[in-house]
Amino acid sequence: MEKVPHSQTGQPDLDWSQVRETVLMLNLAVAQLEKTMTDGEESVNTLTDTFAALIGRIQAISRAAENLPETAETTTILGNVEPAVKQVNRAIIAFQFYDKLSQRLAHVSNSLTALGKLIEEPARLYNPYEWYGLQAMIKSKYTIEQDRQMFEAILAGASLEEVLSASPADATQNPEGEIELF
Repeated sequence: MEKVPHSQTGQPDLDWSQVRETVLMLNLAVAQLEKTMTDGEESVNTLTDTFAALIGRIQAISRAAENLPETAETTTILGNVEPAVKQVNRAIIAFQFYDKLSQRLAHVSNSLTALGKLIEEPARLYNPYEWYGLQAMIKSKYTIEQDRQMFEAILAGASLEEVLSASPADATQNPEGEIELF
């Protein structure tokens, strides 16, 4: 990010500008989003590696149990393998929320950066075509249909509350229980 002069809200003078203060706040929001994504990615990578290792170990247990003589214990082991694999697979599928979260945070970060650049330049700030271009750029970057619909609803004048209440709580799966690809 570009270096922006420090905030002077505590001691405003003739050079004080609400635009500069807005850019500073946008830069702070972008920095926090970027830090959150970096921190989250490390944790999710660890969890993903752990689940992959679990699947490998469960499969090894299954192969070993299949070579044992048939006993009650062997039947118990083999009877627990499939449900364990299914649970790990469900957990991996549930991790799709992180992919969606990362996409959304990256999109918000990029949008805030573009907004900050637009409002920093007075010639662009007061030009409706620049705002239209910003909105078109933001809309073109959406990869999640639900987000595109939210964008269109907000631009059509819907309130934040209306948009959020119309949005399903869990869009990771569709009504048939299939995984949504985004």
